[in-house]
Amino acid sequence: MDEKLKWNQPWILQRADPYVYRHTDGTYYFTASVPDYDRIVLRHADTLGGLYDAEETAIWHKHRFGPMSRHIWAPEIHYLDGKWYVYFAGGEADSPWKIRPYVLECMGQDPMKDKWMEKGKMKAAPEDKFSFRAFSLDATVFENHGKHYYIWAEKVGVGKQISNLYIAEMESPCQLKTVQVLLTTPDYDWERVGFWVNEGPAVIKHDGKIYVTYSASETGAAYCMGMLTADEDADLLDPRSWKKERHPVLASNVEHGIYGPGHNSFTTDSEGNPVMVYHARTESEITGNPLYNPNRHVFLMRVKWDAEGRPVFETGE
Repeated sequence: MDEKLKWNQPWILQRADPYVYRHTDGTYYFTASVPDYDRIVLRHADTLGGLYDAEETAIWHKHRFGPMSRHIWAPEIHYLDGKWYVYFAGGEADSPWKIRPYVLECMGQDPMKDKWMEKGKMKAAPEDKFSFRAFSLDATVFENHGKHYYIWAEKVGVGKQISNLYIAEMESPCQLKTVQVLLTTPDYDWERVGFWVNEGPAVIKHDGKIYVTYSASETGAAYCMGMLTADEDADLLDPRSWKKERHPVLASNVEHGIYGPGHNSFTTDSEGNPVMVYHARTESEITGNPLYNPNRHVFLMRVKWDAEGRPVFETGE
């Protein structure tokens, strides 16, 4: 067993919204939001545990002004159509909450050393008059039956806006093919603490099912995870194909000192066993604005399956 793997305890400190990708050659890549929200960082290692103390490289820095100059959030690294891409969100210096989704493309096959090019804002389908017009972030990408899908969070409404999750099929790594489809909106009390929020989607597949976990409520101790389920052969752009859990699948665990778990990703260990990578806090009370408190740390969790083949997330091990 890799001694650098720590289960359900702080692993990589002060990195929020963690994303781990295991490439086809077995190499692991790690990226996350940094406390200053000013750059995109990347680590790589031959093993999952090796990411713990791997050298971290800043592959891109925010602009001084204009788009992508504030609140650089939740990067994810993906390998699509033979190229590396990073999906992330950013605001503007003069309008910090004008958060939109952006794309970087690597100009070579070594994402740690080769140059990254800005591809601009993610493009909606030509007939889509709604997507990315408002606060949009936390995009993830997954493949099913040869098609790639893009899931993201976007706010709607007036006043205290509501953050929903949407899905669309992708035309290319930088543009959507279909108009947005609403996956989930904050229906329940546990999704409405502080803010009405569904965000941070992540995808894991098992036994013919697709599971989308997501995060809900404000970013303090109330932050928690919900889940959606669909059959892999269903029409993923039909909202009726998805079943939403009535209760959170992961929440704060006072006994084990884990508060506000969420914004996760999924990977596998060297034996192919599923692992969830998530962030959480170790304190229940937060000084100042939770968004600017740096103490969201990366945790690891073994993913188990229940008798029906559904993922089970337990912080007690």
